[in-house]
Amino acid sequence: MRLFIALAFVAMFTWTAQAQNESLRPGSDNMEVLGHLPLGHHSSVTDIELEQDLDRPYAYIGRASIVDGGPKGMDIIDLGNPSDPKVIYEFRLDFQDLLPNRGGMDVKYFRTGGRHYVVQSFEFGSGPFHDLGAVVFDVTGLPNPDKVTEVARLKVPGHPGGMHNIFIYKHTSGHIYLLATVPGDMVQVWDLEKVVSGDVAGAYVSTIPSPETPNNPGSRRFYHDHYAAFHPDTGEDRFYGGGNGGYYVYDISDIENPELRITLTGISGVDWGHTFTPSPDGRYVVAESEYQYSPLRIFDLKPALDGERTNINQPISAWTADWKNLSHNHEVRWPYVFVSGYLDGLQVFSLMDPKNPETVAYYDTYQGGTNTGFNAVINGAFGVDVRNADGLIVISDMSTGFWTFRMEGFNGWNGEDWGMPNISSVQDWDEESKEGTR
Repeated sequence: MRLFIALAFVAMFTWTAQAQNESLRPGSDNMEVLGHLPLGHHSSVTDIELEQDLDRPYAYIGRASIVDGGPKGMDIIDLGNPSDPKVIYEFRLDFQDLLPNRGGMDVKYFRTGGRHYVVQSFEFGSGPFHDLGAVVFDVTGLPNPDKVTEVARLKVPGHPGGMHNIFIYKHTSGHIYLLATVPGDMVQVWDLEKVVSGDVAGAYVSTIPSPETPNNPGSRRFYHDHYAAFHPDTGEDRFYGGGNGGYYVYDISDIENPELRITLTGISGVDWGHTFTPSPDGRYVVAESEYQYSPLRIFDLKPALDGERTNINQPISAWTADWKNLSHNHEVRWPYVFVSGYLDGLQVFSLMDPKNPETVAYYDTYQGGTNTGFNAVINGAFGVDVRNADGLIVISDMSTGFWTFRMEGFNGWNGEDWGMPNISSVQDWDEESKEGTR
C-alpha cells in the first residue's frame, strides 16, 4: 500500500534525480566541497551541530553503533580552517565493549552565563547506560581539549532507552529548555540553567504529550523528532513534533501547560512523523516520514492559523532527490531547505514557490552500495547544519565522515533579507527575553 501511495506522489515531485544520475560529477556546479574528514568505523556517525559564532569554529558530532561495533560518544571538530577540519577532542563512554548498538545520537549547544555548553544525547535499550539520556559538557575552554569538562548526566530511569532526539530552545521567558524525546508518549522539558548550576534533580520541568491518533485510537503514542520556535503572529512559543499518526503543533508559552493548536493526521502514506520544521513565519512546514519511497511533504498551515480548521491532512507539494530513496534530516533557511538525504548525500531545494519545490544544489557524500543486513537505503548523509553568519554547510555521513561545503551565492542567512522573521533553529543566546523583540 505504501509503495502505491508513494508512486502516486511522483507527479508532484520536482524531478531532478535523472539529471543528477546522468552526470558523472558527484555534485552540482554550484556546490563546492571545502573539506572532508573520514571518521572511521562504518555507520558510527550520527547527528551534527555547528556553533554559530565565527570566533568559535567548532562542530560537534555524535558517535554511535547504528549497525554494529564502532565508538559510542562524541567528537569535537575544529573548523578554524574549514578546508582542513580536525578532530581535537573525543569523548567515549566507559565499558564500550558492554554497550549495545546505538549510542551518541543528537547533539546541541547553548550558551548561558558567559559560558558555552554542549548536550550529547544517548540512546541504549539495555546495558550499563540504559537509563542515560544525555551528557552535558562545558566547552568554553576550546580549542584546548584539556579544558572540556563534563558538567552533568541526565538520566531517565522511568524511560529506559535514553533520549533519541533533542532540541534546545530559548523561551520567550528567557529560560533555556532542553526538549528531549524519550521512550513513551511525551517530550521531556529540562531547565538547562538549573542543570549547569548543579541542580539536576530540580531541572525537570514538564512534558509535552503526544495525542492519541484520531484514525487509530489505542495505538502506541510517541514522538520521534521535534522543533520549537517563536510564532510572530501570535507571540507564542510553539512546539512542532512528529510522531504517532503524523505531526502536532503545540503552544508552549506556558511550558508547564502545553496546549494543542494544530494537528496533521489522516495523511495518505503517513503512519508516523519524523523531522518536522516550519518556515520562519510558521505558515509552511516541511515534514518527513521515514520509510523508503517517502518524499518530504510541504504543508500550508494557513487554514489552521486562520481558525478555519484544526487538522491539515493534504500537502500542497512534495520533494525528493530520488524516488527510490528517502531523506533523513533537514534545516530550513528560507527559502532554502538543506537536506541530509542518506544515499543522496547533501541536497538543497528552494521553497520560493512552496507549491513547486525546486532542487538548486547537491553533492553525493556517499557513493557506495546499499546496505546488507540493515535497511538498504539507510546509509550515507545523516545530519546537516548551516552556519548563518557565513553560510558554511556541514554534513555528517554515516560511512564517509564529516564534510564542509559552500553553495554559490549563499554567503549567510538572515530571514529579514527574504521578507521573513529572522527565525531558524539557531537561537539568540544574548537576548534576556524574546518577548517584544521579534
